[in-house]
Amino acid sequence: MRTRSLFSVLTLAALAALVFAFGLEYIGGLEPCPLCIFQRIAMFGVLAISAVGWLHDPGAVGHRVYAGSAMLAGAAGAAIAARHVWLIHLPADQVPACGPGLNYLVQVMPLSDVVGTVLRGDASCATVEGSFIGISLPGWSLIVFAVLVLLALVGLARGKREPAPTSR
Repeated sequence: MRTRSLFSVLTLAALAALVFAFGLEYIGGLEPCPLCIFQRIAMFGVLAISAVGWLHDPGAVGHRVYAGSAMLAGAAGAAIAARHVWLIHLPADQVPACGPGLNYLVQVMPLSDVVGTVLRGDASCATVEGSFIGISLPGWSLIVFAVLVLLALVGLARGKREPAPTSR
C-alpha cells in the first residue's frame, strides 16, 4: 500500500470517528465518561500520527515508524475501549462505585494517578448511553480501533510501496 494511501485512509477514518463522537456530545447531548475521553485521546493520536505521515510522505523507514506509531495509538485505544465494553457487561453488583469527575481528579491528583483511576472505570462508564444495531458506542469504538490497527499493521508489514513507473 502506498504511503499516502495508507495514511490518508487512517487520517480520514480517525477524523470521521472524532467528528461523530463530538457530534454525539454537542448535537446529541451525550456526555462522555472518562473512558470515552481517553478513547478520544487515543483516536486523536491516530489522527495526528497518520496526518503527519500523510503530509510528510516519508521513505521506507519513516513509513514504518508512522505506521507502527499509529498502530500503537490505535492499540491503546482498543485496549481502553475493550475495558469499557467489559465494564458495561459486568453484573450490576460488580460494577465499581461512581467516583469523582475527571476535572476534579485532574485538579487533586498527579496525572499518573488520574490515568490509573480512570482506567479502572466506575459506574458512569458502565452505563450504556447509546447503541446502534445492538452494539454499544464503546463496542463501535472498539471495532473502529481494531480496523485502524489492522490497516496500520498491513501498512507496517507491506512497507512503503512506490507507484509503478509509467511507460511513455
